[in-house]
Amino acid sequence: MNFIFSFFNQPAIIIGLIAFIGLITLHKPVEKVLTGTFKTVIGFVILSQGGNIISSALNNLSPAFESAFHVQGVIPSNEAVIGTAQKLFGPEMALIMAFGFLCNILIARFTKFKYIFLSGHHILFMSALLSAVLSTLGFKGTELVIVGSLLLGAVMTLSPAVTQPFYRKVTGNDNVAMGHFNGISYCLSPMISKLVGNKEHSTESIKVPKRLSFFKDNTISTVLVMLILYVVTYVMAKQSVVLKLSGGDNIVMFAIMQAIIFTAGFVIVLQGVRMMLAEIVPAFKGISEKIVPDATPALDVPVLFPYAPNAVLIGFISSTVGGLIVFALLPFTSLPIIIPGLINLFFVGAGVGVLSNAVGGIRGTIIGGLFNGALITFLPALMLPVLGKLGFANSTFGDADFAVVGIVVGHIGESFGKIGVYALIGILALIFIIGSVIKTKRMAIKASSEKNIETAE
Repeated sequence: MNFIFSFFNQPAIIIGLIAFIGLITLHKPVEKVLTGTFKTVIGFVILSQGGNIISSALNNLSPAFESAFHVQGVIPSNEAVIGTAQKLFGPEMALIMAFGFLCNILIARFTKFKYIFLSGHHILFMSALLSAVLSTLGFKGTELVIVGSLLLGAVMTLSPAVTQPFYRKVTGNDNVAMGHFNGISYCLSPMISKLVGNKEHSTESIKVPKRLSFFKDNTISTVLVMLILYVVTYVMAKQSVVLKLSGGDNIVMFAIMQAIIFTAGFVIVLQGVRMMLAEIVPAFKGISEKIVPDATPALDVPVLFPYAPNAVLIGFISSTVGGLIVFALLPFTSLPIIIPGLINLFFVGAGVGVLSNAVGGIRGTIIGGLFNGALITFLPALMLPVLGKLGFANSTFGDADFAVVGIVVGHIGESFGKIGVYALIGILALIFIIGSVIKTKRMAIKASSEKNIETAE
């Protein structure tokens, strides 16, 4: 059990192992296998450390943000739920993670849904959610592991699948997919962006006066925006709060350094993404050719950031505004009050920004971000009562897919018992079968039309 936990808690090792297997199946020489494997692992570690730097800077901003704007409530945190779940369902979680990953590979092998989900920490989070929800519905032991694994494998496949049409608009190919359990938001936000925006007016082609041309440098524009956010927040917050955060340092200077640290983390993420993709994409061809034909690796959301750095920033800011709007409205409902989590708002908002920009330009990115911020603040409010019944007081997941899966499985189980959950698994199986048939027919029609064009020429 400990080995399985450790394995999925080290996504760099998962990614490295995938690269290693891919390079071996391509019959690459030993030096190429070693180089490709270690560069993939190191690239992912660079990406992760950059993300940790960003998260640390945002963790220092959150208490000041709450103080400055007088907000109180529950902050969504995947890690907070995991701490409790691991104590209650440790063995079940480990087995669901392992067999769920196997189910994902089998679905990719035998259906047209070719996505292999490689974000280990999100697999861990989803296995914890399923362990908790299913156990309260009467599932135990082997039955719990089997049902949890099937549901996990299905979600690991469907989440990147619903996002891929928009992901493809960004990357121009199917070499990589989204391995981040916010598929609902990554799908709906760009759909709204496409309806209201104009992709011709991209965030990456914003025109600025010559004297302000330095804004075209993504590093400079990011640090300037974050400087404003940090300094204003720290100055407005209670002095006792910010002095505790700064350790007694000058408040303004501490705010400036946190903004610079955040930007440094962002630059590190971009470098790690470039290094990892340069190795993992070619290596994955070995797997797609020999083991799972046409397989696509689903990787964490920062992989998108280099494609539209301006959209990353705009998506984050507009998502934060959307989250604050819902936060202001929640006291007028019967739902718990959720404080928008800045870490989720940044990473999910950034991903939504890049996806929305590809189909809706600047206006679409702003509106898509507003919707995303509202959604990932509202859904945890719906999810909190469900988790409260499971014994997770004042804790809730911060990502859209966790909330949707928990609410759907929980309510189906409460209304129809185990039969309802098994019926849900049957429906998911039909989706994979029907989807595969439809995709096969579309591919046949496309091939036929291309052949007719060649014949005509």
